[in-house]
Amino acid sequence: MDFPQLFSATVLRQLLPAQRSDQFFEALYGGLEEGAFDIRLAFQDFEPAGRRLVFELELHERPGKCLACNLTYGLPQVFSRHPVLNLKGIVQEIDTLLAGRAKCASWSLGRTITRSNSLHTIPFYIILE
Repeated sequence: MDFPQLFSATVLRQLLPAQRSDQFFEALYGGLEEGAFDIRLAFQDFEPAGRRLVFELELHERPGKCLACNLTYGLPQVFSRHPVLNLKGIVQEIDTLLAGRAKCASWSLGRTITRSNSLHTIPFYIILE
């Protein structure tokens, strides 16, 4: 299966639309003003030995905001259960995209990784059966 083609930039934007970042901050803070970053979904790899799809939730600093000053290290726990981000729903949509060639068995988030002051990522793992 050609995972990079299946999870193109267009498909990833459909799975996690840009406006979902604003909706997340609206739900979290009651307004968009406190939102320090935009959340994007990126495909990284397929690890055949573990039958694991590896995505990342990229946290891109917004202009005039400070991502480094934000509390991004506690976000995996928040993201895993936040109804606006709906990662469980994203996994269900990925399962549909796989069209029976594989099935999503489980998913989890890793720890926040600082790539730069303006970019942090959270690994998003999906185990296939």
